[in-house]
Amino acid sequence: MSVKFQETVKTKVTEGAQKATEKNEDFSHRIGEYLTGGETGKGYLAAYLKQLQTNPLRTKMLTSGALAGIQEVLASWLAHDRSKHGHYFSSRVPKMMAYGALISAPLGHALIGILQWLFSNRTSLKAKIAQILISNLVVAPIQNTVYLASMAIIAGARTFHQIRATVRAGFMPVMKVSWITSPIALAFAQKFLPEQAWVPFFNFVAFVIGTYINTHTKKKRLAALRKKHYGEGRGSTVGGGPRPGEGY
Repeated sequence: MSVKFQETVKTKVTEGAQKATEKNEDFSHRIGEYLTGGETGKGYLAAYLKQLQTNPLRTKMLTSGALAGIQEVLASWLAHDRSKHGHYFSSRVPKMMAYGALISAPLGHALIGILQWLFSNRTSLKAKIAQILISNLVVAPIQNTVYLASMAIIAGARTFHQIRATVRAGFMPVMKVSWITSPIALAFAQKFLPEQAWVPFFNFVAFVIGTYINTHTKKKRLAALRKKHYGEGRGSTVGGGPRPGEGY
């Protein structure tokens, strides 16, 4: 009697586990179909890739602009960097969106397009290594210089001297990050992604790295500003301290 009861319990537990596994697999399958389209080719990712083929520049501009705006808000939230109104949406957000859509995306579209054209139909290991080298020694320096100059202008720089000082101060630290991440990202794109998806993929990689750097920079600036205010005998303000000044 006891043996039969135990076997019945084991059977029910096994059946329950199988049903739970099937349910999870079915849920994962449906999520995958929504994203990729599955056999129907009507998922979000499939629709996005179709837009990249039919309207490449416009799609890249919208993607880059949205990611740049989200990055600024997310970095402000992670760093507890509130505006004077007490929220995380500041005047930098639309400026970052404009940079992403009007500068970063067209520049990336042109530079990566040239890179792909130079190495079209060349799939040897030597060609892939050469593509990575050109990306790191030519494409990345151009993009990073434009990025730093744009960030200087967004932060309040108005003279050539101010912009040049910002670029010179930040160029090598940014290039070091690029030299670590870019070869990995490009090797991944070469292996797994269609060429029309390269720019959005690199935008996403830049979004993750940029969010981390932006958050770290905001925290350092806030800490320095609080230290300065405490040294002058002032109290902290609501919302984790005052927002860093954007003027030079």
